[in-house]
Amino acid sequence: MDGLALFQWFEATTLGTVVRQSIWMFPVIECIHLLALSLLGGTVLTVDMRLLGFGLRSQPSAELARKLQPWMVGALATSISTGILLFLSEAVKCYYSPPFFYKMGLLVLATLFTFTVRRRVAGSAPGKVPLVLVRLTAVASLALWFGVGFSGRWIAFY
Repeated sequence: MDGLALFQWFEATTLGTVVRQSIWMFPVIECIHLLALSLLGGTVLTVDMRLLGFGLRSQPSAELARKLQPWMVGALATSISTGILLFLSEAVKCYYSPPFFYKMGLLVLATLFTFTVRRRVAGSAPGKVPLVLVRLTAVASLALWFGVGFSGRWIAFY
């Protein structure tokens, strides 16, 4: 099975058909998707800006990251779930969209980076990780997540 046939199959699924044929489902799912992305972006931005030394300086980054973790995970799970529904409703369009593939690649990289490197750096005791590494981690995290957002927005205009 080639890539296009697979994407055609995705679009022909019951979920894809229901979302595509409904007047309200796509916009409602997209609103939930965007709200979840906003929450995800807010949690990422809050921790990364703290790692860069901006804002919430009275609160240790490890504590802040720990407190925001459930919100970030919930927002990520919601955005992935709703993203799958949106994808199923227009999979063939996504097949022909390079920004879609950029977004998926960056999403995988950003998620892996967030739950490995960034988690370790943000959760470390003050002074345990060199400051330059802390700042580079925050910049890399922001670059990856902004790349996900930019690519996602680009899909609509491609």
